[in-house]
Amino acid sequence: MTDLCNKSPRLFWGWVVVGGGFVLMSVSYGARYSFGVFVQPLTVENGWSRSVVSITASINLLAYALGGILSGRLLDRAAPRWVATAGAVIGAAGFLLCAYVTSPLGLYLAYGVLYGFGSSWTGTVVVNSSVGKWFVERRGLAIGIASMGTSFGTITITPLTAWLIERFSVQAGFLAMGGLLLVLGTLIAQIMLGRTVPEAYGLRPDGNAPPTPRPRPASRTVASEPLPTGRGIRGDSRFWLLVSCHGTAVMAAMMAFVHQVPYAIGNGIERFAAAASLSVMGVSGLIGQFFFGWVSDRIGDPKYSAVLGYLVMAAGTVLLLLSRTPESLYAYAAVFGFGYGCLGPLLPIIAADRFGRLNIGAVFGLLTFFVVGVGGAVGPLLGGVVYDLTGSYRMAWLMNLALLVVSAIGIATLKRTPRPPDRLDKPRRRV
Repeated sequence: MTDLCNKSPRLFWGWVVVGGGFVLMSVSYGARYSFGVFVQPLTVENGWSRSVVSITASINLLAYALGGILSGRLLDRAAPRWVATAGAVIGAAGFLLCAYVTSPLGLYLAYGVLYGFGSSWTGTVVVNSSVGKWFVERRGLAIGIASMGTSFGTITITPLTAWLIERFSVQAGFLAMGGLLLVLGTLIAQIMLGRTVPEAYGLRPDGNAPPTPRPRPASRTVASEPLPTGRGIRGDSRFWLLVSCHGTAVMAAMMAFVHQVPYAIGNGIERFAAAASLSVMGVSGLIGQFFFGWVSDRIGDPKYSAVLGYLVMAAGTVLLLLSRTPESLYAYAAVFGFGYGCLGPLLPIIAADRFGRLNIGAVFGLLTFFVVGVGGAVGPLLGGVVYDLTGSYRMAWLMNLALLVVSAIGIATLKRTPRPPDRLDKPRRRV
């Protein structure tokens, strides 16, 4: 397959990476976002409170974020196939073990730690960092298409999980997710994610022809433009602004994913219909991921795509507060899901735009730790705590609404620097 792509003038290998990333993220995030379907039956069958079960999702996201730092650094040094393969095996083991847990601690370790860490090596850090290295002019479109896998997985895997739980058992749902991740995850990683950067194979980003060499002043040579280090990035105020705004949006999204199904059931909506709202969100998110990736290539600065996405999520939250029927719940899911579609593609797009293409793995991994590890982990836990304290999710949704508006205002102030974003630094071939 590699040789075919080398010989064909029509097929740029970067699009193979995009296709593999789409499938890998479909499986990884489809399994992740199906957890909301497990919440209510786990609480009923085991007598656990919502907050006890919600802690599992928070631990999962913390492990995911910690694993993202390591996977990001590895991706800047090795081909993504080995990182993704290891993640598929570890994540599948976590899901399979979930079928046999008998205590909250077992659930925390299996789904929280094992699957959380494994999924960080099959998720957005690995996929979007890999895709981002193959594109510059079409980076937004390419990352947007790959990110659509998260919604496609939600559309297809969430209702499948709900059906398995309803027809068979919670254990059947966990076993099915584990098997799916193990088989598809390892196959896709080995077949389609075997390359690092285009320059290592005599190619150019976007499949463009090599540019005509031009003399450059000594003060502007490639060697004189150092890549930002982790310490340098952490000292950059733009990094923390991006963390704060995008982290808040991820917090709101994760709270919704975990708690919208039990919220809908509490409002008298039947379980399968409530779970179907995740599929509606997946469909609209699929469209949103393509749209926000595509539009970021066509506007002056991708931060404005983020502003729009956050505000659409805020509008969806208003609809959630008013949802009392399946139809109104689906209207919320369509709007909120479209806005949520900005989260996956825009973080790596903005990171590459601000901090460079070749070191996007390390930067994106560090961003993921704070955005997902802190913001994402707080969301499910906070939603469960609010419900246990008040007996309602209303205050949680109102808080999300206010914070999303504030984040939209904040991200609009994110500045650029004149430093060139794509510095070439002797890429090496890895296998």
